[in-house]
Amino acid sequence: MPIEGHKQDRLWLAWPSSGYTLGETEQEIEEARTTWAAVANAASEFQPVTVVVHPGDEAVAKRYLAGSITLLSAPLNDAWMRDIGPSFVIGDNGKLGAVNFVFNGWGAQDWAQWDNDQHIGCIVAEAAGAELINSDLVNEGGGIQVDGTGHVVLTETVQLDPGRNPGMTKAEVEAELNRTIGTTSALWLPRGLERDHDTFGTRGHSDILAVFPTPEALLMHRQDNASHPDHRIAQVNREVAERYVSDVSAKFEIVDLPAPEVQKDEEGFVDYSYINHVVINDAVLACAFGDPADDRALGILREFYPDRKVIGIDARPLFARGGGIHCITQQQPSV
Repeated sequence: MPIEGHKQDRLWLAWPSSGYTLGETEQEIEEARTTWAAVANAASEFQPVTVVVHPGDEAVAKRYLAGSITLLSAPLNDAWMRDIGPSFVIGDNGKLGAVNFVFNGWGAQDWAQWDNDQHIGCIVAEAAGAELINSDLVNEGGGIQVDGTGHVVLTETVQLDPGRNPGMTKAEVEAELNRTIGTTSALWLPRGLERDHDTFGTRGHSDILAVFPTPEALLMHRQDNASHPDHRIAQVNREVAERYVSDVSAKFEIVDLPAPEVQKDEEGFVDYSYINHVVINDAVLACAFGDPADDRALGILREFYPDRKVIGIDARPLFARGGGIHCITQQQPSV
């Protein structure tokens, strides 16, 4: 699995069509559609984009999406393409592969439905012309962050979740990831951010905690406010990452990417994170929060992606629904 900054042929998204992701009120529905469209439309200025749309929603999607965007009709439960879609890889033969992990609603959570979403990996793989690589591992794309040289960032609360892979050991998870996405060394972070363990959370995806902008750097979420529960979580995660670098003689530097200044919304402490951006051809679509820290964070991202245009998109509607920009996208690398 190449690093996200590898040249891409396409970016994939799914259109919000029902449930909590879409919302119940007209205001919530409009907010979801305009936010998903903002990400898709921004990406379409740099590369081809395909949006999977639930049958019957094609007309409404076209009203929001740029004319250059391709629609693919397929039954959906939700709209988190990073998790329901395949994880693309490049084989030793130079051909495109698509790893189809088992998707079970983020650990069979009682609010989740996945009778349709469990098939999206295969549908997208076929549409992309990729060789399908099936896996029995319950996992989502948001639960793996790779540097393209063999390192992968995981969390104990995701891959070892009893609702996902009961009784599975770290060694077994690592062996399956080696078989499917080619990673050879795993950085296991203890857990995800506090809000990500709430009702509509993922139980700790790594793509809100750490990201490799290059193989030489690992950006990690930092919460400076000691009263926020993520302050200690991020601190411990960084300590674990530092020990990992020392233990395996990793060649990357750990760099802090501080959280926004806002601490709470109407539901409690937020898990707003600038880590959750997506890298595409010649651009980075970054989370913004209407926060004084936005400029600082986007400036840090520009330092690590100097040849790309860093574009901030208001991600608060996404985080209110349990994810971010990275969570609703999946890149298809060029081969």
